[in-house]
Amino acid sequence: MSKMVKLTFAACLLAVSGSFAQAQQDKNPRSGEVPKGWHLLDKASEGYSGISLNKAYEFVQSRNLKSKPVIVAVIDSGIDTLHEDLKEVLWRNPKEIPGNGKDDDGNGYIDDVYGWNFLGNKDGRNVTKDSYEGARVYHKLKTKFGDKEIDTAALKGEELAEYKLWLKAKSRIEGEPEEETVDVVLLRRVLKSAKKNDSTLRIALKKDTFTGVDLEKFETAESAPKSAKASMLYLFKANKIMELSNIELIDGFGEYVSGEEAKAEAKANIKNNSLKNFRTEITGDDENDINDKFYGNGDVMATTPFHGTHVS
Repeated sequence: MSKMVKLTFAACLLAVSGSFAQAQQDKNPRSGEVPKGWHLLDKASEGYSGISLNKAYEFVQSRNLKSKPVIVAVIDSGIDTLHEDLKEVLWRNPKEIPGNGKDDDGNGYIDDVYGWNFLGNKDGRNVTKDSYEGARVYHKLKTKFGDKEIDTAALKGEELAEYKLWLKAKSRIEGEPEEETVDVVLLRRVLKSAKKNDSTLRIALKKDTFTGVDLEKFETAESAPKSAKASMLYLFKANKIMELSNIELIDGFGEYVSGEEAKAEAKANIKNNSLKNFRTEITGDDENDINDKFYGNGDVMATTPFHGTHVS
């Protein structure tokens, strides 16, 4: 999804001139559009680096294998437990009684009905902002490797790997050209415009959720919704996400903007010897102590259910 929102940003910038549409011509040497569902295809037989879903089905059928339930843990941001495609298949803890405020199964987590939110606290507050991961690594290793002559020949194993990680973080935070962040001010303006268009279209369409397909069918003579339709529909089409909803588009774009803001903040605070720890302020967790694990809350939506839902 991060690729989608980056393309969304690019489309926003160039929507006025229309030049982005030409730039989005298929770059595949076979020419033609990338097929919908390419991520399900097979590299060897179909030419796309997907998960080979049909090949997997054929294998299972050829062996007459019987299916059995598989529990998949999704480690991500929050998840919408009421989503129509997920609510019937979500794992539920059979030993936990929802909402009674007790640790019924004795595992240390109260009301862990669908899983656990390690980005929250007992008061119900959740982490809504975090620093850039590269900045956290940079400041953590700066004391050990920063402004020092390092004899790499003397480094072995884990310490050598740590030093290489330091170099990678240093190049990103101190700003090599290829790692420069985008114009955050411009990003905010573009996101604000997209949200305004979204609000206009919700009123015009008389519904809060709509896909690119829905929007394409919508006809109006009024100038405001007509202009909003043109801008939003361009984003859906340019990024080949016509089947996604306006909520997914806006939320995904918002996550991308937040990430770029964190990168910009990291560069602005490069001279500081420390970085604000938004996560620990809420969770109280010592992230360097593997045994510090009983924190968080049972709110698996965790304020931002967009990305975790998409991954699920």
